Amino acid sequence: MNPGIDLQGSFVQALMDFGIPPGAAKVIWMPLPMGLMLVAATVGVLGSVWLERKISAAAQQRIGPEFIGPLGTLAPVADGLKLLFKEDIVPALADPWLFTLGPIIVAIPVFLSYLIVPFGQNLVISDLGTAIFLWIALSSIQPIGLLMSGYASNNKYSLLGGLRAAAQSISYEIPLALAVLAIAMMSNSLSTIDIVEQQSGYGILGWNIWRQPVGFLIFWIAALAECERLPFDLPEAEEELVAGYQTEYSGMKFALYYLASYVNLILSSLLVAVLYLGGWDFPIPVEAIAGWLNISETTPWLQVITGTLGITMTLLKAYVLVFTAILLRWTLPRVRIDQLLNLGWKFLLPVALVNLLLTAALKLAFPIAFGG
Repeated sequence: MNPGIDLQGSFVQALMDFGIPPGAAKVIWMPLPMGLMLVAATVGVLGSVWLERKISAAAQQRIGPEFIGPLGTLAPVADGLKLLFKEDIVPALADPWLFTLGPIIVAIPVFLSYLIVPFGQNLVISDLGTAIFLWIALSSIQPIGLLMSGYASNNKYSLLGGLRAAAQSISYEIPLALAVLAIAMMSNSLSTIDIVEQQSGYGILGWNIWRQPVGFLIFWIAALAECERLPFDLPEAEEELVAGYQTEYSGMKFALYYLASYVNLILSSLLVAVLYLGGWDFPIPVEAIAGWLNISETTPWLQVITGTLGITMTLLKAYVLVFTAILLRWTLPRVRIDQLLNLGWKFLLPVALVNLLLTAALKLAFPIAFGG
């Protein structure tokens, strides 16, 4: 079943019942999922920025934001408003077209990737049969925007940051893709819905993290590098490159980079939850819970409760991963650029390739356990 298409059909049919022509009804529908996705992603970024500040403050035995709203919850909103009204400066010797296109090319693919993320069993914008392939393709566009920004700024620090960002992204895309291919091989599908459903039925014991522990570690390390989170924030290392490819940016262009960074972190956490932690699946099978309570699984109110809790489970798993990423920022030292590239090419790539080949061999030998 395709939940996104069913939702679209219901909405279009409701508009047609009011006398709106089918073509116009479809045109009205088209911007709604994207608008909802943009609002949800922006709210997630505001929450993540607040968490970053509070968790970092706790790690450093500080209080953090306290007075702008309850417990400082409106501090990220104040930051956003400041960037919104800040002057947008383009350096005199910069290439204005490339300088403007850079942040846009970086931000748009990240937002588009949310199209294939299933937040719940019936909550996905588009259940594509090639969803994972689409995400890998979209993520490969970002290095172009980063390199474009570094080159167009006409600043040596920006250029070095752009070159580092492109090299880092290319280095970790391949292990990331190989880790995802192992999951797709076990699930016999590139659809995120199918991957989650393949993990359901056995509770926490059916999650892919137990069958792909090496792939999980590869994916998480590569995802942190793709998001440029510490200890992999070499493209914008403040002590070396001022702010890397962001050095000459201000106002909303800088806000786009800031937004894309946190949106990408949330997206990576959601994809880890979907691919390795069962997505909306409960640690204890719903069938077992219904049996203990002597409740039929077809009871309408039980389906509503399980649907709501399923969305909560997806977001809770993603929150744990975001929390871990923030904690790692204040725990691990930054690696050198040569160490970062060696880790990607000389360690993660061969390990990811061996993991993929081993998964294929185990799938042939134990088809039931490995999704044959």
